[in-house]
Amino acid sequence: MSARGTGARGAALFALRRGLHGLVVLWAAYTLSFLILSALPGDPVTIMLGAAGQAAGTPEQVAALRAEHGLDRPLALQYLVQLGGIVRGDLGTSYTSGQPVASLIAAAVPTTVELAVWTLLFALLGGGALALTASASRSPRLRGLLAALPGLGASLPTFFTGLVLLQVVAFRLRLIPALGAHGFAGVVLPALTLALPIGAIVAQVLFRALESAWDQQFITTYRAAGLSRPRLLLAHALPVAALPLLSIAGVLAGQLLGGAVVVETVFTRNGLGRLAQTAVANQDIPTVQGIVVLCAAVFVLVNLAADLLYPLVDARTRPAADPRARRTPLRRSRGRTAPQQPAVLQEARP
Repeated sequence: MSARGTGARGAALFALRRGLHGLVVLWAAYTLSFLILSALPGDPVTIMLGAAGQAAGTPEQVAALRAEHGLDRPLALQYLVQLGGIVRGDLGTSYTSGQPVASLIAAAVPTTVELAVWTLLFALLGGGALALTASASRSPRLRGLLAALPGLGASLPTFFTGLVLLQVVAFRLRLIPALGAHGFAGVVLPALTLALPIGAIVAQVLFRALESAWDQQFITTYRAAGLSRPRLLLAHALPVAALPLLSIAGVLAGQLLGGAVVVETVFTRNGLGRLAQTAVANQDIPTVQGIVVLCAAVFVLVNLAADLLYPLVDARTRPAADPRARRTPLRRSRGRTAPQQPAVLQEARP
């Protein structure tokens, strides 16, 4: 088998293993949420009757609701039936609204996606600019100050940042309406609020990676060739230092989804975060489980994409080819000397 075929087979097996791990994560997330929600005090039938405007129903009404939603079955059977529904794509029906959970989630997803796109844009631009400025600075004091800022940004509670931005930008300066704005004006404050802790993580990881890249041999070689510090930073150190950001893609996705709950509540945005907060407050178990499964799926897909992309951008992590395939060209060369790589590339290899 050729080296290319062996590498493709190794990549396919790697993707299959990661996909199976992702299915296990989805199952674990659903199972854990089911156990936690089942242990909560309160009766779902009472919640449904309250949503319908009835303080208490007749025994016949209670029994009918239990049978309709399968709540009269043993807990283990409820788990298996609901798990089978999720496998088929049926997330159930909301206890409070009576609407399909899939419809509620589909209506909330665009708002959260808009928030996520702007948040990641602000976080990458702000965190990247801060890390590059700190790494390019020759002043130890300025470098220390800039390197300490991400820790401060990551330590601030999201709800506190959101309330401060609302108070200053919307109420004091009146630059942006506090509520009811559409388009960019309606998403800029929530995105900035959520981008602060995420951008802090990006800045910390990128700054440390840049500091490590400065000590690599290929940077020393390029510096000896007379390249300026800005060109070294942007053209050679940054591409290498940006690789660790792929490794924390799952962490950033989790931070984004978790922060959306707080941000969308503070800014009254009708997204997944606010839907989750309302469902938890009303003990709307099917809606909470549907959101948990969706968030777990996003987390799994982000990590899977990062795992598959990393070998494409970093040759050191690619699956090794068959050793016999690597030796074949040398045997056929009959003692001929292989062409030597340029000195700069030899220095750059780990």
